[in-house]
Amino acid sequence: MPSQENECSSTRLQAFKNKGKNLDEMRRRRSEVTAVLRKASKDDQLLKRRNLSMSSGPLSPLSPSQENTPSTAFNSVEEIIEGMSSSDEGVLLAATQSARKTLSRERNPPIDIMIKSGIVPRCVEFLSYFQNPSLQFEAAWALTNVASGTSEQTNAVIEAGAVPKLVQLLSSPYMHVAEQAVWALGNIAGDGSKPRDLVLSLGTMTALLELIKPDMNVSFLRNIVWSVSNLCRNKNPPPPFDKVKICLPALEKLLHHGDSDVLADTCWALSYLTDGSNDKIQCVLDTGVVPKLVELLGSSEHAVLTPTLRAVGNIVTGNDVQTDAIIQAGGLRYLRALLHHQRSNLVKEAAWTISNITAGNADQIQAVLEAGLLEPLIHVLHSGDFKSQKEAAWAITNFTSGGSVEQVVTLVRQGVLEPFCNVLDAPDHKTVVVVLDGINNILQTAEKVGEAERVAIMIEECGGLDKLEKLQNHENELVYQKSLAIITQFFSEGDEDENIAQPGEANGLLDFSTPDHVPDGGFSF
Repeated sequence: MPSQENECSSTRLQAFKNKGKNLDEMRRRRSEVTAVLRKASKDDQLLKRRNLSMSSGPLSPLSPSQENTPSTAFNSVEEIIEGMSSSDEGVLLAATQSARKTLSRERNPPIDIMIKSGIVPRCVEFLSYFQNPSLQFEAAWALTNVASGTSEQTNAVIEAGAVPKLVQLLSSPYMHVAEQAVWALGNIAGDGSKPRDLVLSLGTMTALLELIKPDMNVSFLRNIVWSVSNLCRNKNPPPPFDKVKICLPALEKLLHHGDSDVLADTCWALSYLTDGSNDKIQCVLDTGVVPKLVELLGSSEHAVLTPTLRAVGNIVTGNDVQTDAIIQAGGLRYLRALLHHQRSNLVKEAAWTISNITAGNADQIQAVLEAGLLEPLIHVLHSGDFKSQKEAAWAITNFTSGGSVEQVVTLVRQGVLEPFCNVLDAPDHKTVVVVLDGINNILQTAEKVGEAERVAIMIEECGGLDKLEKLQNHENELVYQKSLAIITQFFSEGDEDENIAQPGEANGLLDFSTPDHVPDGGFSF
């Protein structure tokens, strides 16, 4: 049993460091910072894909090819529909192939026109023609491209009853038929939570995993992994975890695959599965993916690096043990490099990830210090785009909330005050509030060791006081209150004491100014 004295001490420490919040509460999950970390469309994993051609060539003796393409020509939608109603399977195949080709146009495929003409129910019917795999293939391909369109177009495929039949085709003995079914189901699952759950409810995840073989065609594997990732995707609501976690052992193996497309979609799947509660994060960690994930933070492939950073960032929103897993695997040195990355979205994500590490305990903050992350974080505060600056500001404020006095001193000595105060000019009041909290934390820490006046002078000299005074006219009430409280407590008017030590003077107290070096033994109080 802890003593009453220890309990009181712990309570005071928590109140001083984190304003009554525990460490888990200080970490920010992706859902809480959506506006800041919204994915740019060019960086998104594709939700849906159209099949424009089978560039990999025939996948089975019955796969369509130049030599066995039906010769009958259909020059209009009306002729295609008429041909798809024929009793002659040769005509059916030719008409369905013409429909598929029409839907596979690179630009402006007439999906709505084809839906209104009634081809979707006919294609769904042809999925059951097991005696004619070429017809099944063409029908599945046509449906794939219909489902690659809008939600309304995808819903036309769903309402026609395609999903159960496509799942059945996953066990087709013909690889090209199974692959096209995989592709169609991936498009349907990518449309949103409801169609995703419909696909999952039919045992699709298990069927997809059973298709993965060590020596399989890489284009087929790409489609499978992409479809698996779509089954893990979307958050409102997230997929039933018991139906998707079964893919984790396969994902762990796929992390070691040599193909960048396979790696990218594997990492996207892991990023979706880690975007949740701590127990879900733990399920992912239990598969042993962390060392390889961290290694992939050094990838030169942007398509791989983006989802890898997402997954790692999600993991450090978990508890201290889960965060430590990333630190112990060497993640901090990769994050340091990413703060210098030429792509601003990666800098932003790296800063967000670090903000969740600095929201942790003093040992984790010390690891951030020892990995040399302060200098690039301060650089991002100074020179980054606004979204990156905001995440860097969170990282600094979390550092000031959970760090020891010595750690906060080190932060100030590294020159954080000027770029940190400059962010007070941000147009977003939420960011201003974050910085105000950080400045208040620094001053409160300085006050604990009798150095509040010294730090206040440093803030004034870098223009911080002028910005605080300007915030007295801010339209946001919280900004006004916080800035007023700081000025009242630390910058109140009064006769200046000539004996007050100026920054850099040695007066026997803790020196917040830039030193030649920090004593090996740290600071004593």
